[in-house]
Amino acid sequence: MYKIQKADLPKLYASIAAESDLFLPVKVADQTNFGLYTETADVDIDTLKTVKSAKDIFFPQSETLYKVRRENDNFSIDVEQHRTSPFVVFGIRGCDVRAMTVLDKVFLSEPIDSYYAARRQMGTIVSLACGRPDTSCFCKVFGIDCAEPEGDVVTWLVGKVLYWQPKTKKGEALTEKVASLLEKADEAMVESAKNAIRAIVKKLPYANLSLEKWGAAAADANFDSKLWEEMYKPCLACGTCTFVCPTCQCYDIKDYDTGSSVQRYRCWDSCMYSDFTMMAHGNNRTSQMQRFRQRFMHKLAYFPANNQGMFSCVGCGRCVDKCPSHLNIVKVIKAFEKEGV
Repeated sequence: MYKIQKADLPKLYASIAAESDLFLPVKVADQTNFGLYTETADVDIDTLKTVKSAKDIFFPQSETLYKVRRENDNFSIDVEQHRTSPFVVFGIRGCDVRAMTVLDKVFLSEPIDSYYAARRQMGTIVSLACGRPDTSCFCKVFGIDCAEPEGDVVTWLVGKVLYWQPKTKKGEALTEKVASLLEKADEAMVESAKNAIRAIVKKLPYANLSLEKWGAAAADANFDSKLWEEMYKPCLACGTCTFVCPTCQCYDIKDYDTGSSVQRYRCWDSCMYSDFTMMAHGNNRTSQMQRFRQRFMHKLAYFPANNQGMFSCVGCGRCVDKCPSHLNIVKVIKAFEKEGV
């Protein structure tokens, strides 16, 4: 294990950025999100949760796939190139690292999404343990230890010191590149910090949510529940929950006429929208109740049924924080838990 003083982190950032792109939490207009590091960036690793997760780096909110140009009777197609240069993502919390595993199940299964696969291959993840988890967090419910997250390198910010531990070959390679800035460290301080974090987690309001009514076997049992008819009513169909969610993977493909070419691109979509999966003959989910049900059934029943029991929620709590109607996955889980009492 290694360590570096928090005051020296700008040197660490600059060293990494000198050889590869570096993405990390950056504050812009009082909002913290992952952004590209520059010398003038307002780096903010103290904020517990970015508004959006680091998903945007691997699965962009909008990305061009190819462009088609017509000159007289000839057509040319310019395909967007895959990521070929390495990059580092620094400061990802444990819930968001686990979310990448969920996305891997989708985009790295056949047929493999080559754009996503290229970014995963080129990217090195430096995770950051949660010093003080928030009341809206419930990652523990899904088996995530925010005191010791997954990642190529795992870090802990304890007081004015950042502790650094490589976990994979990618992590070891990155550690070698910045070795001159790191010094050997005793693990005692980190172990103490882990215990303190886990003690906080046990006391969080949602730490003991029960998933007994969910999982692969819940699809048939919960689909026709009368609870959906009541729970969906406050939903505004704004899609906020899906856009801040680190595991949502739905997207649409559209064409844009630039005047000189047609640009085909994909962009995030939301199952909460009335035109989601709209086809020539109409939509297979015609009411907001059906769309609302689809979102939570997918997270808690359909995805586990197709992925060895893995849930498509990581308990980050962003939907708890951001839903304007205070309607979120925690309320759904609790409602079904009470139904069984």
